[in-house]
Amino acid sequence: MRRLLPSASALIIFEAAGRHQNFSRAAEELGMSQAAVSLAVRKLEDQLGVPLFHREHRNVELTDIGERFHADVTVGLSRIQKSAEDIRTKGRESNVTLAASTAFGSMWMLPRLARLRADLPDIDLRIQTSVRDLDLDEEPIPLAVRGGDPANWPRYHSAMLAPEIVFPVASPRFIEKRRRPERPEDLLALPLIHLEEPVRAACDWSEWFASAGVRYAPQPRRLTINDYVLVIQAVLAGEGVALGWQHLIEEQLRSGALVAVGRHVLNTNMAFYVVWPRSRELNAPAQRVRDWLIEEGRRSREEDEALRSA
Repeated sequence: MRRLLPSASALIIFEAAGRHQNFSRAAEELGMSQAAVSLAVRKLEDQLGVPLFHREHRNVELTDIGERFHADVTVGLSRIQKSAEDIRTKGRESNVTLAASTAFGSMWMLPRLARLRADLPDIDLRIQTSVRDLDLDEEPIPLAVRGGDPANWPRYHSAMLAPEIVFPVASPRFIEKRRRPERPEDLLALPLIHLEEPVRAACDWSEWFASAGVRYAPQPRRLTINDYVLVIQAVLAGEGVALGWQHLIEEQLRSGALVAVGRHVLNTNMAFYVVWPRSRELNAPAQRVRDWLIEEGRRSREEDEALRSA
């Protein structure tokens, strides 16, 4: 083979030149000069002892022999490419990417990573956070977490992880310094911390007070933060009261680092879901991660219900 053909790269150059029927376009595709493409084809012809192209002014055309040889080279290179892609895919099969908000990634997923590793020890999970919901049809990402109504995502399958249940929370130290609020209107006298989501829609204090039948006017000199993780950090630091999403703060509630303020709870009738595109099949590792998330969501919902009933 080495005596018959000058190099494998000559076959790649020949395939591109024959497909384009133009040395300049082949050179542009391959990142070479037109002269380098022409020289490589000429060396291949010299090695084989036959012309592969008819050459005219600014135009080339495969000869009959060139066409037959080009067809065989194309098939051979396509098989090699497919084999290489399959090998690369198999090498990445254990890697599964999950797209989610920073809040979900840090407050729901991270506390569960040890359990995921124990349950799925052969899978490497990559969490990709974003301030907006990514289009999985355009991204090489199999799974994502979204909040809202699945009717708005017709291109995705979905399975619920957690209902959207929202109520005020504060640190025990903050509450100890004040008379514990019992009625929703009692919160109007307290410093309220506001979440200002840059892209995703989120329940706010106006919506929460309205659900409790309380008229709310924004406070002067209020604290507003555009990242929910920082909102909860501010609450833990005793800076005020914030709205807590039950599925995100369950660890802090169980440990006593946060306490619910008052008794009014808003169920928005929305939920958070794991979603995956209808346009392609999930590979086996992604299916296992999806099923693990669904089961983990079911278990957490049962625990949250028990916590609320206690």
